[in-house]
Order: sequence, then structure tokens, then C-alpha cells
Amino acid sequence: MSRSVRTRPEGSGQALSEAYDTALLDLDGVVYAGGSAIAHAVESLATAREGGMRLAYVTNNALRTPDAVAGHLTELGIPTGAEDVITSAQAVARLISEQVPRGARVLVIGGEGLRVALRERGLEPVESADDDPVAVVQGYGGPDLPWGRFAEASYAVARGVPWFASNTDLTIPSGRGIAPGNGAAVEVVRIATGAEPQVAGKPLPPMHRETILRTGAKRPLVVGDRLDTDIEGAFNGEVDSLLVLTGVTDGAQLLAAPPQHRPTYVDADLRGMLGGQPEIAEAGDGGFRCGGWTAAARAGRLELEGDGEALDGLRALCAAAWTAAGEEGCELDGEKALARLGL
Repeated sequence: MSRSVRTRPEGSGQALSEAYDTALLDLDGVVYAGGSAIAHAVESLATAREGGMRLAYVTNNALRTPDAVAGHLTELGIPTGAEDVITSAQAVARLISEQVPRGARVLVIGGEGLRVALRERGLEPVESADDDPVAVVQGYGGPDLPWGRFAEASYAVARGVPWFASNTDLTIPSGRGIAPGNGAAVEVVRIATGAEPQVAGKPLPPMHRETILRTGAKRPLVVGDRLDTDIEGAFNGEVDSLLVLTGVTDGAQLLAAPPQHRPTYVDADLRGMLGGQPEIAEAGDGGFRCGGWTAAARAGRLELEGDGEALDGLRALCAAAWTAAGEEGCELDGEKALARLGL
């Protein structure tokens, strides 16, 4: 059954933390960056939790264990248990365990998070292609992962050993900027071998399945900063999503988003969970109004008129851009319109 194409962000007269039972929150770029909490994250999450919303932290970063992630969040002032953390390491370990015998050896290219997740599934992590692994798994291993680990993976994959990747995010936010992610490391092995891995992480179904199995969410809201992982993952799982602008996505990327990258809601940060969302109305002559702004697609570009909150202007521009693009990504020039909003 085909899904209708989203042509505008939705409004909500109810606070999102009340409309949904579980927030499936990305971490990097949403809750923290470079190890430090993002502005308003701690207070917003506390308020949502006190109101009865379950908080689950869903990350494509396979480096740290759920215990370590929970400990870090707790130190930041966000009380969290290991059971509240779902990682791509857990998703890929389940994927591997469904294809190899219990007790099988798996060559690990990555950090402790992968090793713990494999042991949880009854698999034995090994370090060398000469240890007779029946699978290779690759996950983010931090900035100091030795180059020789990629060679080790390449030796095994070239011998025909099945290859798995926790995720293929090309970049990862850090306190100093945007750094290479696991997807960049996966490309190294791909180039060396010509092979293709099975991938578990967002936006693919194994990660969504792992999240739902572990949280039991009935009305989940995916909250993320990336269109190609968080928002596409929600699209693939047919659940609603909130894009926050505290990570890697900027206004131009949002306006150009194809249908699978269009979020249900857009807000500046996690405070967007605590209130409703404004409605976007048709304004006549092909325009769309949100707050004090009216946006339209005319003469090959996006035009914006009015005044008010910058986010309302961005929401109106999304409606104009997505409607004009339909099932494609919008290619209209929105630079001047975004500049008016300071975005």
C-alpha cells in the first residue's frame, strides 16, 4: 500500500509529549554534542518524563555499551538506565545471530559496544581474520581506531566471510565540528573488497525492529537531527518524527528533502516536545501561511513575506517547497528566503 506524500509539517493542538507514549531519541546532535548536553535538553527531557512520556535513547553509534551511554546521560543530569538505551550494535548483533550458529566467531572492527552486544547474543568476538570467523562486523570505533583494523576486515571479507555494518552514517557530530562516521570507515573496506555489507542501523528496518522490541512503544515519536537516518528511519517504520535543528541538518537541506526525509514536525530543539505545533494553512495563490509568514514557490524560487518567529517561516517554506517538489526533492532557490530568517 502506497503512502501519501507529505507536503507540509503537521500541526498539533496537543503537546507532543502527551500525544505520544515514547520518545525514541537520537543522541549525537539531539541530546548532546561532543559529550556535553545541548542547550535545553536536560530540562526538556525531565519535563517530558515527569509528564509520563517514556524516554528511550536510540543511537547509531556502536562504540559505547548501553551501560556506558546510560552512565554518561545520568552524569549530564538525565537519569537513565541501560534498558533505556538501544544501539546499532544491538541491532546488528541480533541480525548476525539470526544467520549464524550460537557460539560462532565474529571478527569485530570497532569498540566495546559491539563486543558486549555480540556476547549478549551468544556469539564470540575475535580480533583476526585468521581466527576463522563466520562473520565480520564493523561499527564506529572512535577517532583512534588503528588503520590496520580495516585491513583485517578486508582480508576476511575478501575470503568470502559475510560482512555486517552497524550503520553507514558518513559523519558524526563532535564538540569541534563534524567528524567522519562509521560510514566513512565502511567505504574503506568496500573500496578494498568490492563487497557490500548487510546494514542494521537507522534508517533500515533492523534498527526500528530492535527499538520496538526493547521499548514496547505503542505510539512512538522519533526525535532526531538527521534526515537520512532518523527521519528516514521513522518513514520506513511508518511512525511520526520530530526534526530538531541542533545537529547536522540546516534549513536548505530540509527544504530540499525528498518524501522519505520529510519530518512530521520541525522545531529548534527538544523544547519542541513540550508543546503543540502550529498549523500551516493555505493562503491562496499557491501560498502557505504559518504564524506571521507566508511562503510560496514562484518563478523558480521560494519567496517569503511577513514577519514573526523564524521557525514559523521555515515551516511555511517547507510547505511551499515540498508541495512544489511532490515526490522529488525541491530544487527551487530558497537562499534569500532562508537569509530573511537568519537560517
